[in-house]
Amino acid sequence: MDVTQAIFGRRSVREYTDEPVDESLIGSLIHAATHAPSAVNAQPWAFTVVRDQKALHRISDQAKSHMLTTLGGNPHADHFRSHLSDPNFHVFYHAPALMLISAIAQGPWIVEDCALAAENLMLAAYAAGLGSCWIGFAQSYLNTSDGKADLGLPAEWVPVAPIIIGHPKSAVAPVPRKSPEIRWVG
Repeated sequence: MDVTQAIFGRRSVREYTDEPVDESLIGSLIHAATHAPSAVNAQPWAFTVVRDQKALHRISDQAKSHMLTTLGGNPHADHFRSHLSDPNFHVFYHAPALMLISAIAQGPWIVEDCALAAENLMLAAYAAGLGSCWIGFAQSYLNTSDGKADLGLPAEWVPVAPIIIGHPKSAVAPVPRKSPEIRWVG
């Protein structure tokens, strides 16, 4: 698969089979992620892999509770609240694995660096026949001291990209894309 096929074919997958993701495949996804560019080649990332379903369920419940108390004036608060209040809603969609990319060094571009690694990981997952989805609902909770403690992360780490991976139950249809606003200068 060439890179253009991966870019145009990758989708956010929210329905997975129970089939576990092989450890060596997870290793190859991490390897792909580490080939992302980073500012001044700092490579400030670390990877935490969670495959324990009880832990994922517990973290899902904690993330939902945290999000419900911190929604504030979010323009999508009503929509989010309906999902987060549902006891059957699982923020990780029962995926077999969570791969969290965290920044482990300080610097002005650590979030961007980890986001670039995340995109490499998601494209490599798609090329390997897996589905993936960046789970924003978990992101703020994992950045709390309780969230870091849940995963045994050092206090100074900055969780950036919680990405679920697994074998998709079915193909995900493309979603319409907006035409970009383009400004030409010169």
